[in-house]
Amino acid sequence: MKRLIIVYNPKSSHYRRISRDVIEVLRKQKGWVLAKYEVEQIDVNENAAKLAAMIQDGDLVIAAGGDGTASAALNGVMMTKAKNVRFSTLGFGNFNDTARTFGEPKLEEILNGEASEVWPLECLINGKHWRYGMCYFTAGMFAEACPVFDHPKTRHALRRGNKRVTFSIGVLARWWLKCHKDKFLPEEFGLGDSSREFVRCVDMSDYLAVNGLTVARIMRGGKWYLDSKNFLSETAQLTKFWKLAKFMLASVFKRVPGSESDYDCLAFKKPAKIMVQAEGEYVRMENVRTLEVRKSAKPLLAVMKKS
Repeated sequence: MKRLIIVYNPKSSHYRRISRDVIEVLRKQKGWVLAKYEVEQIDVNENAAKLAAMIQDGDLVIAAGGDGTASAALNGVMMTKAKNVRFSTLGFGNFNDTARTFGEPKLEEILNGEASEVWPLECLINGKHWRYGMCYFTAGMFAEACPVFDHPKTRHALRRGNKRVTFSIGVLARWWLKCHKDKFLPEEFGLGDSSREFVRCVDMSDYLAVNGLTVARIMRGGKWYLDSKNFLSETAQLTKFWKLAKFMLASVFKRVPGSESDYDCLAFKKPAKIMVQAEGEYVRMENVRTLEVRKSAKPLLAVMKKS
């Protein structure tokens, strides 16, 4: 008998659909032993640690929910010491970037599909592991904008229909008009690459590391998750309207501007307080001296939609 762990949030607005279309269907699947992990209202890393402790060799872990649930499940799989663990996700959230990166596979495709190696990003704060992310990390203005999407009215509007991209851009624009004069990153910091050479960065509002096909379903990424070394990297000043407009137009219709990198390190002259986000999950970090982004040392075995 094969074992499957379904990861979901019982307090999600989509829980009824998840219960009906996923959990009840899995209970009837022959040849599988079903285990469940209910995401708790605690930090992503705490959920990941609890999930990692229950994973066994050869398990299939399926996240059913939004990107927050997918992030907790992915980090649990990356943290576990169990071997040959496969992972996939069913999107039941507002943006579903991880599910979109995997091609939005159906449940049957996940149960019967083959696993491929993909390479998440890893973010370290002050030299210590903080989070794995399949799709992207950001620090600065875009990370600061994340809480506005958690407002109940905004979340309700995002669930209503197919205008999520235009609606999201509108929400972001209104927030920007109120907050664009704020300082989102220290006035000066150093950005280093794998050569450990640092470039002085002045008056930047954002840092982005992109690994997946979409960033919050608004911006276009690429297939760097298939690469064991490289990802897309960019620092930008987006508090000025014309620069933000140029960046957004390129991101929506072409690709997020930037260049390939195999390692980034933001080093601050003084300990900084900055907002950092991974796939929409944001945390205000205190006393940040360095923020590093690189590819994970080991791959994730992901079951994706067949091309």
